[in-house]
Amino acid sequence: MTTLPDQSTPPVLTIKDGVATLWINRPDKRNRLQPEDLHELIAHCQRIDADPSVRVAVLTANTAGQPRPVFCAGYDVGGFEGDSQDTQLFEQTVEALAGLRPVLIGALNGSVYGGATDMALACDLRVGLSGSEFRMPAAALGLHYYPSGLRRYVANFGVNAARRAFLTARPLPVEELLQLGVLMEVADTEHFVPTVAALVADVSRLAPLAAQATKRSLSEIANGLYDADKLGQRQAMTLRSQDFAEGRQAFAERRAPVFHGR
Repeated sequence: MTTLPDQSTPPVLTIKDGVATLWINRPDKRNRLQPEDLHELIAHCQRIDADPSVRVAVLTANTAGQPRPVFCAGYDVGGFEGDSQDTQLFEQTVEALAGLRPVLIGALNGSVYGGATDMALACDLRVGLSGSEFRMPAAALGLHYYPSGLRRYVANFGVNAARRAFLTARPLPVEELLQLGVLMEVADTEHFVPTVAALVADVSRLAPLAAQATKRSLSEIANGLYDADKLGQRQAMTLRSQDFAEGRQAFAERRAPVFHGR
């Protein structure tokens, strides 16, 4: 596990063996996000996309010293001015995460609150910590949530569970989110890191071209942007790829394929 600075800092990016890990790093503040954190997250997303060696990205948090782990307490509304500037920056940050080229895994090692729940939903796959919860208090604070966040909630929760989240502001246990399909797995503290590592290993073994193209297509379909021609072009690209040739050969030879993303 990466050793992070003891003091609170903006998010930290580490890249090792084709895996980029984004750490929210304000554990003493329940990982509540500041404007500088959002700018740094966007910059880190740009760095990840510019590095062709990265096949998998992980979004997680430093929860050291917390009595009850909190992945992120959302955006710090203490300095919120009541105009759209803050929400636009937050929405841009979530869209940057959702639009990452590699598959993004949310390693949600604590409870998730407010806008951070939308950051979690921007991930392609999610693992939750047993005993933790999601809570969306926007209406309890007097806020109508931004459009893309509402769409992401409905796409992942279904409209009735999204209504419950927004129109009651009640906490949702991660075990219930597992039943809804919002989370892929839930693990206790002892097994959380190995569970995430196993998922990272599975995704890392996929052919990068196929996985990344499929990620884009699934996101477009979920957003109501189905384009058969565009999806067909991506299929044709993978059919012509060296990775597909390697995959077929490896299958015939009963060995693990070695993909190079081309």
